[in-house]
Amino acid sequence: MRQSSDANADEALARMGYKSELPRNLSMLSVLGLSFAIMAAPYGLSTTLYITLTDGQSVSIIWGWVLVTLISIAIAASLAEICAVYPTAGGVYYWSAMLSTKEWAPMMSFIDGWLTLVGNWTVTLSITFGGAQLILSAISLWNEEFVANEWQTILTFWAVIGVCAAVNIFFSKYLDLINKVCIYWTAISVVVILITLLTMADDRRDGAFVFAHYDASQSGWPSGWAFFVGLLQAGYTLTGYGMVAAMCEEVQNPHREVPKAIVLSVVAAGITGLVYLIPLLFVLPDVKLLLNVASGQPVGLIFKMATGSAGGGFGLLFLILGIMMFAGIGALTAASRCTYAFARDGAIPGFRLWRKVNKRLDVPVWAIILSTIIDCLLGLIYFGSTAAFNSFTGVATICLSTSYGVPILINVIRGRQAVKESTFSLGRFGYAINILTVCWIVLAVAIFCMPVSLPVDAQSMNYASVVFAGFAAISVTWYVIYARKHFTGPPVSSDQVDLAGVMTGKAVVDPEMAAERDEMVDMKK
Repeated sequence: MRQSSDANADEALARMGYKSELPRNLSMLSVLGLSFAIMAAPYGLSTTLYITLTDGQSVSIIWGWVLVTLISIAIAASLAEICAVYPTAGGVYYWSAMLSTKEWAPMMSFIDGWLTLVGNWTVTLSITFGGAQLILSAISLWNEEFVANEWQTILTFWAVIGVCAAVNIFFSKYLDLINKVCIYWTAISVVVILITLLTMADDRRDGAFVFAHYDASQSGWPSGWAFFVGLLQAGYTLTGYGMVAAMCEEVQNPHREVPKAIVLSVVAAGITGLVYLIPLLFVLPDVKLLLNVASGQPVGLIFKMATGSAGGGFGLLFLILGIMMFAGIGALTAASRCTYAFARDGAIPGFRLWRKVNKRLDVPVWAIILSTIIDCLLGLIYFGSTAAFNSFTGVATICLSTSYGVPILINVIRGRQAVKESTFSLGRFGYAINILTVCWIVLAVAIFCMPVSLPVDAQSMNYASVVFAGFAAISVTWYVIYARKHFTGPPVSSDQVDLAGVMTGKAVVDPEMAAERDEMVDMKK
């Protein structure tokens, strides 16, 4: 039965112009776990807690999370609707080409491909870099005067991402199990933290503080605008759901399972985050004390003060660090598949190497190595700015949000014709949901380029726009030198894809069209 399902999925992939090179050994639960792992709500909310403590506190933390969760569900549903029609590792890059006209397809796919690629790389970077900072912050639970220097932070970061790369290369056959274990680890961790905090803490806040307290006096921004700047915490955490589209070629029945995983992972992350945040706010110590933590990561101190001991604080922090490792492994998995898919169409310098799949390990080893090296080099920005993590989170959120918005916008402009028969249809609410998501993404790009607080200097500036501009310059240069003449987007155009066959895996392909498509694919290779 499974062989038949795999064969159908491979045939559907061939109709979209690609040969299946990766084993289909991931289930829907595994992809759900991967997406859930990348978002890693408790970890993401912990490492970015300083943002909302500065920009609004409880109202920004709780209601900002609820607001962004609802918007993220709308974006995820919009992407899932398209994914059900075009389930390929190219993800939003491929969708942008298929939804565009023949003339615009190469440019739209090239732009969106680079946005996706940079977004995948920087999400992986922000997860592993923030993890390194959190690991080092654990030392301050015993030695409050300890402040990690730049080299200690960078070396710890390289160690974390090195472990993630090793797992992806040498233990890829266990990724299905790892992704499933992540779900249980996260759920158990949240329950343990909730019970421990509420039973051991001596001092508790009241409900009015947890759900209605608003104080933006630390931000320097106008009071109302500080709330929107604080949305970076939730916006960054709830970003990675679209990355799992890159796993379509490793899933059975991807046209059904991946869209479900995309949406359900956001719902699960939203609920998990809320359950984690509420008890955290009930035991929240003095905010000024938390913002003055030398490491910039206050969550360990919260755990220490609630449990009454450094050991108890570290025990809870260890659960968050476990979630971080799942997130780092999952993010690098998705980033490497995105790199592989984009290189497969000749869109990256040196693409002939990055698109290779190691036959013994069944993974795109060189794509994993490239993603790791890029992140290791970007981490060096920390030597120039101690606010580097804020820049990484900002550029990751900007790039991924924009990459999601491009195919959604094209879909609306083209009258949503391509998704009329989608197995994950939004029905009559499609236009409203799509337009809402595009409007939010435009606002988010502006918000996430802003510093957390005012005034700013060279050390506290948000360099997200600078990193974004740097990658834009690289992509434009590559387009002018090579891609302008050689890059044509995916190997087949939208009018050559048998949508019925892609969505069912069983359609009969017209012989003449199949021959033409095969010839184009061979020329592309």
